[in-house]
Amino acid sequence: MALLVIASCQLMVVLDITIVNIALPHIQRSLEFSTTSLAWVVNAYTLTFGGLLLLGGRAGDILGRRRVFVFGVLLFVCASLLGGFAQNSGQLLAARALQGVGGAIASPTSLALISTTFREGPERNRAFGVFAAVSAGGGAIGLLAGGMLVEWLNWRWVLFVNVPIGLLIVLATPRWIKESERHPGRFDITGALTSTAGMVLLVYGFIRAAQHGWRDALTLASFVGAAVVLAVFVLVERGSRQPITPLHMFGDRNRAGTYGMMLSLSAAIFGMFFFLTLFVQNVLDFSPLQAGLAFLPVSAVIAIGAGLASRFLPVYGPKPFMVVGAVLAAAGLAWLTLTDVDSTYAGSILGPMLVFSLGMGMEFVSLTLMALSNVRVEETGAASGLLNATQQVGGSLGLSILVTMFGTASTNEAEKQIPRFLAQATPVERRRFEQTGELPARWADEGLTAGASAAFVTAAIFTLVAALIAVLVIQVRPSDLERLKGGGIPGPG
Repeated sequence: MALLVIASCQLMVVLDITIVNIALPHIQRSLEFSTTSLAWVVNAYTLTFGGLLLLGGRAGDILGRRRVFVFGVLLFVCASLLGGFAQNSGQLLAARALQGVGGAIASPTSLALISTTFREGPERNRAFGVFAAVSAGGGAIGLLAGGMLVEWLNWRWVLFVNVPIGLLIVLATPRWIKESERHPGRFDITGALTSTAGMVLLVYGFIRAAQHGWRDALTLASFVGAAVVLAVFVLVERGSRQPITPLHMFGDRNRAGTYGMMLSLSAAIFGMFFFLTLFVQNVLDFSPLQAGLAFLPVSAVIAIGAGLASRFLPVYGPKPFMVVGAVLAAAGLAWLTLTDVDSTYAGSILGPMLVFSLGMGMEFVSLTLMALSNVRVEETGAASGLLNATQQVGGSLGLSILVTMFGTASTNEAEKQIPRFLAQATPVERRRFEQTGELPARWADEGLTAGASAAFVTAAIFTLVAALIAVLVIQVRPSDLERLKGGGIPGPG
């Protein structure tokens, strides 16, 4: 029951990223977002989530993980309610950012609770397997749930649905989860603020570049500001007695490699869901419910990959699953680059999605176990927060880079399509184009497809980087295998 409560919280937090994805076309029309600025509906959540995860993990260590867990879930519920009532883009983005704060408090605490609730060995391996399957597969479930809510109700319910789920988690937590031991310490507020501000500036620079070009003054200023603020963050952490990011954790090559892999792979999975959601609804004309059902096999295959990895990790160690998983993900994304406006779901989308999902299922279990292996008890929250932070920051930063690639490629393709459109357009279509500057669907689809293909190429490169890290950096020691088997070799602390 404790695992059910913890996994339910993680599912709610992960669902919120993709359950909103399925509603993006409807949110865009309702609140008048542009295609490139639409990415902020995702990024406003993931940036505050990723930027404050370290602080959330630290809060659990100091104040007690169950107490902090409940507070984070309640904050998430309140923000979801506000977002559902948003009347303009600013209100929605503010609510999404506040959701990210709640998620940043609850999520690392839930992962740390697994480490302290379940014994090291097969029991904890299975718990991590469930947690990883929820983390990776929850995204596809979110697309299905989002499709049902948008189809049967409206887009606002993708936010309202968090309210009853979150309240049930809050009510169940005191009954099934014990409070953890509190470890004295202090909060690194400066580190939390500088890390979040630096990432916001960096992501904003990439997204603005997609809209206004790389030579735009504000684009360049954003990149310069990001470099300065992130440099200050590193200096703050090096000088802090109790940093929000314990830099010594990067001294372990396996843990450092794991964080690098999570950064790259998260960029790929965020991009895959974002662009395929737009493609199946705008190009293939799927309804929200059909789009959600289209992604349902992803959850099943991720669960299969996670199950295989958690079962055979004690035998083979995590490295083979890290390498094979990244290669499979890269193959799936490379296959997706072949899609065009004449593609079908069964012929061009389903196969690559399944290959990608199998690889990601293997990855998330392996990465979670490696990141939290050999960590002192009092730093479990910080280690959990750092892993989650690399996942969310990687997703936000990666999505902003992919949106930039999408924007450039789709704009170039649209410029090619304009002469073809004008040669075939009726007088009514010409006048509408002169008034709006927007191409009709059959020509606009060409631009969207070209942009999505360019984004998938970049995402495939991200996954290949992860594969190289697994091959060159990760080293599994005999003591690591003994811990996975529950062989009695104690971890530190």
